[in-house]
Amino acid sequence: MNSISTSDRPATRTLPGWSVPMVFIVAATSQYVGAALGVFLFDTTEPATVAWLRAAAAGVALLAWRRPWRTRWTRRGIAVAAGFGVVTVSMNIVFYEAIARIPLGTAVAIEFLGPVAVATLGSRRARDLIAVGLVAVGVVLLAGVQFDVEPVGVGFALASAVLWAAYILVGKRVADTGEGQDSLAVGMAAAAVLLAPFVLIPQLVIDAAVFADPRTWLLGLGVGLLSSAVPYALDQVVLTAVGRARFALLLALLPATATVVGAIALAQRPTTLELVGIALVMLALTISALPTRQAAPEPPAPL
Repeated sequence: MNSISTSDRPATRTLPGWSVPMVFIVAATSQYVGAALGVFLFDTTEPATVAWLRAAAAGVALLAWRRPWRTRWTRRGIAVAAGFGVVTVSMNIVFYEAIARIPLGTAVAIEFLGPVAVATLGSRRARDLIAVGLVAVGVVLLAGVQFDVEPVGVGFALASAVLWAAYILVGKRVADTGEGQDSLAVGMAAAAVLLAPFVLIPQLVIDAAVFADPRTWLLGLGVGLLSSAVPYALDQVVLTAVGRARFALLLALLPATATVVGAIALAQRPTTLELVGIALVMLALTISALPTRQAAPEPPAPL
């Protein structure tokens, strides 16, 4: 039984299989452009506050776009949407706290333990397990892991891995209702309201002047639109078309896309190990995308 009652909107169309990786790449590109804007906020603003600004801006943009009040909501539907939003925003907060303490590559590699666990537990095919192993090795090569890092940062990255796994599980459940983008809009807005006291009060104590700077709100709006509103809305489209395990494997396109974008836009040439990592990720996604051979039909029972 769906947690959201039906509305007069047309049903969400399922993406053709060949287009799913392309949608992921578009989402990843948007996410990394937004992340580049967020870098300018880290100099003056606490990491958790940047994550909150990202959620608040995304919530406002998604509410204006989806206008979810046109759908008849149940209490359970609102609770599921709010829970999804809290998980999503909390994932961003702890990840920002992690990269404020440890190298980005190390944080990404640790965070990917969440999707890898979902892909492993959700798969029933031996070749999917091989694909998961290739993804794990590829992400480590792409991330450039450093082992001499601050334990607190590692703890935040592990928390982000757990929340990323929860994001996939809850996000798939929300997408299957048929109103995933509406739930995303409600969830992001609700999470921004619920988490505001825990994030904004510490920022006010440390430095309240950042909220009087228009640049803070303009950059926050850009980060929210590019890093949350666009990629998370596209995630809901993809989750409608694929299962949780397949979605978790597709997430390996994120660090690969980041490396390619860096090479093209910033002239950051990938190392040999990074190229090997991209090749392993592509191989893993190709293996997982191969169709399953269907068993021959059983002969009819004798009369």
